[in-house]
Amino acid sequence: MPNSQSEQSDRKGPLHGIRILAISQFGAGPFATLNLADLGAEVIKIEDPTTGGDVARYVPPATNDGDSLYFQSFNRGKKSIAIDLRNSDGVTIFHQLVKKSDAVFNNLRGHLPDKLGLTYESLRELNPAIVTCSLSGFGRTGPRSAEPGYDPIMQGIAGYMSITGEPDGPPGKAGVSIIDFAGGYAAALGLVAALLEAKTTGVGRDVDVSLLDTAVSMLTYFASWTQNSDWQPVRTPSSSHQTLVPAQNFKTSDGWISVFCAKEHFWRKFAELIDIPELVSDERFATFASRYDNRSVLIPMLSERLLQKTNEEWLKLFRGIVPSGPVNSINEAFEDEQIKARGLIVDVEHPSYGTIKQVASPIITEGSNQANSPGPALGEHTDRLLAGLLSLDENEIKRLRDQGAVG
Repeated sequence: MPNSQSEQSDRKGPLHGIRILAISQFGAGPFATLNLADLGAEVIKIEDPTTGGDVARYVPPATNDGDSLYFQSFNRGKKSIAIDLRNSDGVTIFHQLVKKSDAVFNNLRGHLPDKLGLTYESLRELNPAIVTCSLSGFGRTGPRSAEPGYDPIMQGIAGYMSITGEPDGPPGKAGVSIIDFAGGYAAALGLVAALLEAKTTGVGRDVDVSLLDTAVSMLTYFASWTQNSDWQPVRTPSSSHQTLVPAQNFKTSDGWISVFCAKEHFWRKFAELIDIPELVSDERFATFASRYDNRSVLIPMLSERLLQKTNEEWLKLFRGIVPSGPVNSINEAFEDEQIKARGLIVDVEHPSYGTIKQVASPIITEGSNQANSPGPALGEHTDRLLAGLLSLDENEIKRLRDQGAVG
């Protein structure tokens, strides 16, 4: 197995030979299928030619004639076919593609897959082994299934914002779209699991994943604590852990570092390395529970000591002994030696932007992360797919275009 993402392999990715039709736009859905493409799947975006395709094409900054950097970040290595699914001929083309595909993925509102015929029940006669996966805001059932849903809304509903930010500040959201991306991973996992079954049994199934369900599922120990005890979470200072001490950000003489003493021996080493070893034998700080109970005394002592050296000085002392790291800016993160060593940044050659630097999939295995063609222009592969995959001749393709079925 390659030890970094930059190493290429002659072996194909584990999803090579899998064809996925994707009716999805913006972030969460395209992120799910991006990871599948990075694992070797052929992902064909079905875009509506009457609306300009995926709305992500027009998200600033850096938009260029319906081809933004935002769109490029989610659609590397995919193909685009422009089909109007409101047109009967367009539906016929879609059904022909279903017969030659392994999965149909969408991230529409939860009530629309049934309405538009994107469910397993609607497509099983065309292809009994087809897997249909829906990633929506609220899921395909329940009173809010027809509503649009986006990452910040889910962070609010699921309680994330109530525990994010400083205690005296307003509720806050995570800086990145963590629910969108987690939902994308969950949908990709569900789709691959169903594909595994379908390849074994010849029978497909529906997969229903929602952003809200994903957000709630990740509450894990918060849910256990609040549902089964009197403990209630709060916003904590300096991004500190709810119950572990010390496990938080500390200001140094020139920046911030994050320290996480999740084991007693980390705490003992930490106290020694900051040159306050007597804290270890102090009964007020002897255990997880006592440090938590006496955090209002302990944290100011630690904070005062951490101010006496720079980030680099402290992290050099802690490295490999106490879990720690700098609180980087985004640009600083991409200069990190570990991130560079893992080959997480890939170069994609784009016809108008030139070389685009993008983030690779974190799943490292032989043949992965080799789909480094740029995200497609709207309908870029329409003629090629109609002629090659569906064996339609030029006259039929022209008729479909004239009828508005394809664009």
